[in-house]
Amino acid sequence: MSAVEPSTATARELVTALVAGGVRDVVLSPGSRSAPLAYALQSAARAGWLTLHVRIDERSAGFVALGLARSGHPLGEDWRGAGGPGPVRSGPAAQDGGSEPRPVAVVTTSGTAVANLHPAVLEAAHAHVPLVVVSADRPHEMRGTGANQTTDQVGIFAGVPRFSADIPAGTRGGTLLTQVVTRALAAATGARSNDPGPVHLNVALRDPLAPAAPWAPGPVPAARRVVAPVGAPAATDLAVGPRTVVLAGDGAGPGARVLAEEAGWPLLAEPSSGARSGRNAVGPYRLLLDEARLGGAIERVVVMGHPTLSRPVSRLLAREDLEVVVVAPAGAWTDVAGTATTVVGGVRTPGALAGMAGAPGDAGEWLGRWRRAGELAHTAVDALLDDTRQVDGLVLAQAVAAASDSPGAPLLVLGSSNTIRDVDLVARPWDGPVVPLANRGLAGIDGTVSTATGLALGTGRPVRAVMGDLTFLHDAGGLLRGTLEPEVDLQVVVLNDGGGGIFSTLEHGAPGRAGEFERIFGTPQHADLAALAAGYGAAYSLVGSTEELQHVLGAPVRGRSVVEVRTSRAHLRDRRAAVAEAVRDAVAAV
Repeated sequence: MSAVEPSTATARELVTALVAGGVRDVVLSPGSRSAPLAYALQSAARAGWLTLHVRIDERSAGFVALGLARSGHPLGEDWRGAGGPGPVRSGPAAQDGGSEPRPVAVVTTSGTAVANLHPAVLEAAHAHVPLVVVSADRPHEMRGTGANQTTDQVGIFAGVPRFSADIPAGTRGGTLLTQVVTRALAAATGARSNDPGPVHLNVALRDPLAPAAPWAPGPVPAARRVVAPVGAPAATDLAVGPRTVVLAGDGAGPGARVLAEEAGWPLLAEPSSGARSGRNAVGPYRLLLDEARLGGAIERVVVMGHPTLSRPVSRLLAREDLEVVVVAPAGAWTDVAGTATTVVGGVRTPGALAGMAGAPGDAGEWLGRWRRAGELAHTAVDALLDDTRQVDGLVLAQAVAAASDSPGAPLLVLGSSNTIRDVDLVARPWDGPVVPLANRGLAGIDGTVSTATGLALGTGRPVRAVMGDLTFLHDAGGLLRGTLEPEVDLQVVVLNDGGGGIFSTLEHGAPGRAGEFERIFGTPQHADLAALAAGYGAAYSLVGSTEELQHVLGAPVRGRSVVEVRTSRAHLRDRRAAVAEAVRDAVAAV
């Protein structure tokens, strides 16, 4: 290796260490300073070491990598019964049913290229996704001199990464570089912390940046497993006793369903929890939390994952008359109101009850009460939506949720604004193992199309991504596919209500604020989605009726396509109020 240029040698050794540590997918956004890494990655890809994906937009590249990393979790596989006799866990170490997190690297050049990764890095940090950022940088002597595309990249993501390292120019292989990569991947996968997340390797590269001779890698490097996983945290025993509900937020995993069914407790599960199925799941739970004999009678809440979708849930968790048990296998935990009674790494219920059938006395009546209310609420919602002639957000959510529960259905990605909330409101619990993915770490609308693209690339399966118009426009560039990049089967369903519909449901959308609302919250727009799709080489169709919607959702997803569903925001607030009223009337006697 002595005849190889220093930057080329660093790049090749770094790629070798990443592959030995388990990285199998890398997303590259090209640039000059990162050229040694690009050459090394292309050679490694040709040798079968890894799969290389190229994207010209760094923000999109970051979210493609995020989607690839999240594809390592079982999405739509049959995990029923997962969790076994051991402790039921929640959060990052549980959401994949026990498999190791899949680290994925994203490589950029220097300057603003690195800054464009920040949204994806933040989402990865809060969603516990093992994203490995490798940024090329100018050598130390050029920093602070005004050199082109040079800024302070060390610490550019502040305290967000689980691990950061600044690798000096000219660093050769051996124990030093290998140790840095080992520590980075251990932090990314949460091997020692149970807390996966992003890491940042900033690599200084000095001219020359192009290799004098090509690299012919040999066999795939042997796997290097230095850091043993820390394993599951100790479990805490919970008595079945008090009137308890299991609240499963984003990433809770199948353990939430297992716990609820073993203990005979109602399961209140968000769509992206990975637990919204089974006999104990209650679909429109958030509309039941204000009912005195349901939400008002709760004595204990077991919180798993990251619940963020609704204010009724926030009000529940703010009550000081409840026992709140937060299950968090890692250091951080969700307790916005500061009411947590206990924070534990895992839970189990000794002598757990086998659902309502085996639950004596008050425990069986408690679960039965929630089940009856849930069914009555769903019947009321279904009747209301059946009378709707035009496709709106609620009708779309119901149809998409039902279509996702059929054999061979595409994987489902939900936008983080109204879309996932509408599914949470009207979708019945799934019969099969449907696990929608959503970027709920920070619940931003950034990168949704790109995340779905990464999911399709990582799984090799068709993906249906459903979102509002602003979410789509925020990441329409994620549809772009280079002519040398593989095609993906991705259907993007856009509910186009011409602006920010979610604000209509908040205090800003109250009738008394109508004069101020539209420009600063509604943000009306009339983008030509058909032209956008055509510009990116994607097919396009317009849906105008429930029949057309059913046809589109029932057809196979092939290639990239955009399905536009046009509707209005005019009655959005009233529609949700009507749903809430119908449910209140339906469950009044429960």
